[in-house]
Amino acid sequence: MKFSSIALNPILQNNLENLAYIDATDIQQQAIPCILADKDVMARAKTGTGKTAAFALPILNRLIAEQSKNFEISTLVLAPTRELVQQIYANFTQYGHGTGIRIVAVFGGVSIKPQIKNIKEGADIVIATPGRLLDLSSNDHLNLNNISMLVFDEADRMLDLGFKAEIDQIMQQIPQERQTLLFSATFDDSIYKLSKTLLSNPQVITIDDSNEVATNVEQLIYTVDADRKRELLSYLIGSKNWKQVLVFTRTKQTADELAKEMCKDGIKAQSLHGDKSQGARDKALADFKSGKVRALVATDVAARGIDIIDLEYVVNYELPFVAEDYVHRIGRTGRAGKSGLALSLLSPSEEWLLAAIEKVINERLLQQWLPGYEPDLTKTDAPKRAINKKKARNKALHKRSGSARRRR
Repeated sequence: MKFSSIALNPILQNNLENLAYIDATDIQQQAIPCILADKDVMARAKTGTGKTAAFALPILNRLIAEQSKNFEISTLVLAPTRELVQQIYANFTQYGHGTGIRIVAVFGGVSIKPQIKNIKEGADIVIATPGRLLDLSSNDHLNLNNISMLVFDEADRMLDLGFKAEIDQIMQQIPQERQTLLFSATFDDSIYKLSKTLLSNPQVITIDDSNEVATNVEQLIYTVDADRKRELLSYLIGSKNWKQVLVFTRTKQTADELAKEMCKDGIKAQSLHGDKSQGARDKALADFKSGKVRALVATDVAARGIDIIDLEYVVNYELPFVAEDYVHRIGRTGRAGKSGLALSLLSPSEEWLLAAIEKVINERLLQQWLPGYEPDLTKTDAPKRAINKKKARNKALHKRSGSARRRR
């Protein structure tokens, strides 16, 4: 389906044409008509499939039709991270150019005063993280009495980050009569439970397997000793002339240390994580997007909500403890149908993490050795792996025998 065939205001159609949006993605094709028909929507689609446009365009279309000049907040979009709020705000601003609709983004980590000023000047749409929104509402800087459209983006991530209590407080301030849209990369029991309290007879849209990796993302696994990972990573970036690489670590400390060591290797790198000030995070991301920084070393705070145009390379310096985060990490590349490479550097002690990932994505990933960087299997972690495998086998045998006894 082409955007030109969707019943959107001519201003929006012109903006989409200028942005070279021709063909609607699956989530856009299914969600936009439902939202335009005033239905509640519960949608699952993996990252990079165009979810923001799927809800932003019908929201803007409705506000244009209403032609309200009161600038009372009628639409609230909630997102789990500052970066995602900023990305959604940028998208709304692009799509809504020339409409006169006022959009305000509010999030923590920066001064609240400019955000208060923007709200007082009038806003139709507020895009917010839950914590900063409650700061503003509890101090009477905004009210949510006129909300008629409520959006939860990355709802699963919101719950993962512990925002359930904040969501409950926000919902106490929002009218019962409203249209609610819930977008999530995964549907689990917690999401279904949340949806029952938020949505009314929703249209459920499931685009694809939530843990399916895009077919245009090539996945490589290089097995290497942990103490040679940095050396191998810098070698690959330099020898293959990778210009823009997003690197994931598990901890903030590792992100900082790795970025510092890569700079010593001649690779311009910066770190991005939750302990950085918002200004530092914005600068690191801007420098990466502009090409001033070649490698951005991030924790999973960057796994969702950051849209980097034409990002070709994602590296898992460390595999995540939560297997599903692997899908979100590598979803930063191969977006909008373009190809990408996801490389994981696997130390022998991380094989159990790889096994969990393979189970989640239902795919076996081939481990390779790069000549010159072969792992030393005589190191102490090799016997540990053998012991762990033996324990796992014994546990499995015990479980099976227990099941057999129960069947008897």
